[in-house]
Amino acid sequence: MCYCVVIEKAKDNYSAYVPDIPGCVATGKTIPETKQQIEEAIEFHLEGLKIEGLPIPEPTTVCDYVECF
Repeated sequence: MCYCVVIEKAKDNYSAYVPDIPGCVATGKTIPETKQQIEEAIEFHLEGLKIEGLPIPEPTTVCDYVECF
């Protein structure tokens, strides 16, 4: 599955979250580190859902850019 990940700049680092997986968040000093951390967080979160017998959320969020003038 392919999930949309939102990465935002914070004061001293970056934070990331997955809109389709509530509670799945990560942080990092750089964007590459944050991407790695959120990938690990997604895997960990989904594994926990499987262990608990809970459904795996389907990716539904659409990511796109809008050009503004």
